[in-house]
Amino acid sequence: MPLRVLTALDQAKTQWFHFKAIVIAGMGTFTDAYDLFCIMPVTKLIGRSYYKDNHGNIPPGVVSTIMVIALAGMVIGQLTFGALGDRIGRRRVYGFALVFMVLSSLQSGFSICKTRKCVITSLCFFRFLLGIGIGGDYPLSATIMSEFANKRTRGAFIAAVFSMQGLGILAGAGVTMAVTSAFDRATKDSDINSVDIAWRLILMMGALPASLTFYWRMTMPETARYTALIEQNVPKATDDVRELGDLDLPVIDENTALQDRKPMTLLPAQPPYGLFSNQFLHEHGRHLFACAAAWLIVDIPFYSSTLLQSRIYYKRVEKTNVNTFQETYNIAKFQAIVAVCSTIPGYWAAVYSIDRIGRRKLQMLGFFFMAVFLFALAGPYDKYWKDHTNGWFMVLYGLTFFFSNFGPNTTTFIIPAELFPARFRSTCHGISGAAGKVGAIIGTLGFLWASQDKNKDKGRHNGWKPGIGMTNSLVILGSICVLGLVLTYFLTPETKGKSLESNESEENQPSEIKTETDQNNEEIIELEICTPSPIPEDPLWWR
Repeated sequence: MPLRVLTALDQAKTQWFHFKAIVIAGMGTFTDAYDLFCIMPVTKLIGRSYYKDNHGNIPPGVVSTIMVIALAGMVIGQLTFGALGDRIGRRRVYGFALVFMVLSSLQSGFSICKTRKCVITSLCFFRFLLGIGIGGDYPLSATIMSEFANKRTRGAFIAAVFSMQGLGILAGAGVTMAVTSAFDRATKDSDINSVDIAWRLILMMGALPASLTFYWRMTMPETARYTALIEQNVPKATDDVRELGDLDLPVIDENTALQDRKPMTLLPAQPPYGLFSNQFLHEHGRHLFACAAAWLIVDIPFYSSTLLQSRIYYKRVEKTNVNTFQETYNIAKFQAIVAVCSTIPGYWAAVYSIDRIGRRKLQMLGFFFMAVFLFALAGPYDKYWKDHTNGWFMVLYGLTFFFSNFGPNTTTFIIPAELFPARFRSTCHGISGAAGKVGAIIGTLGFLWASQDKNKDKGRHNGWKPGIGMTNSLVILGSICVLGLVLTYFLTPETKGKSLESNESEENQPSEIKTETDQNNEEIIELEICTPSPIPEDPLWWR
């Protein structure tokens, strides 16, 4: 029987604490997007500062490293912080991940030394640490929001948290435009020191939004589902939820004749099976594979086109008569236009529709239209788009972002937070997200090198080797989206409207609070203690 405190959360009306949780969790994804996607225009400034002898062009190997080093850190962060979130609590780890992000953002801007080798090395080191913090924020934000939400609008709440990523991309572009515009007016482009200060300032500004929510993160209560189902402390979970809002909860009156009786804590029950045990693989293995595979698949085309937009719209923004600040301003301006016209609308369309359409249908819809528009870009690219990146090209390009966010880029963040038992929820979300970032690394490196022109003479002055061309690269990305559609159809279940407790094993749920009255008609609270299940042969390492 589900606990009344968790049933109350499932049936709760939308209240202030829901919006507060969205802001607290969403500011993490806001910071994530700012830090990840501002690096593209920043590389223009770094090239001007430290590769002037190469006409401001950063060598391909260095560009690749700068682009993917944070993604590599995210893989480690999602696996580590996801597991810790199930072991020691969501709230405790949440604050640590935030501190990690803030300090790493600041250090990325400082990037000690002034020599080229030292600056690039320190920048990559601190962006790797930043990636660990960003990766840790993903499973914790999704899990916390899912466990605070009601089942009727849970999808919209988690999607709203993730939609802050679009605002983070826009903020990164806006800050870059503001900084480069100010420096362009105040200094000359030949002033290397001003260029060096500009890119450092842009990176350091990423620490500001996350630091603003530090107090809220440290004072927010642990989720009731973690407290009740993992810590087995139902009275504490009930007290925490009662402080959140007006919910229908069982009354635990401590001002009765049993005033001296301390609040009871349920004995922790051993999980009936461990992570990656035969029973786990039987009950949840297919779901974990579906979540991880879908996230890996969508991140290949998403990061290919997002992190490397400059490769796609190179001829639209780069002009020979502009200086470094103006060129960087134009790249950031294009980022902002794409964010406003396609990325952000896609996120919020998902927020509005996900609890109406459902996760599975929305994911298939997104994969389908991503494939359609990528193929539409690929078909006439060599014969027409290559030299005419006009308005129609931009519409098709923008629609790929819209349906990525109004589809699998959002749903892959939501589904792992709804599909697993509480004791595995954060860990499985971290595993799924880590697989996604492996896909992001594949997409970033693969697209960066593969999309180079097949002509050996072109790109040679920048150090690039011949690739398979833009057309073939876009065809591959579209085919990957088709694979995601097929995988979703056969493997991904629907979680719309289902209680999170439907994932729990009956033997691991604490019993309901029972009340009796004594001879003086005073209420006595009794808690049935679950008998711990036998320890399985392959227990979790954190048990």
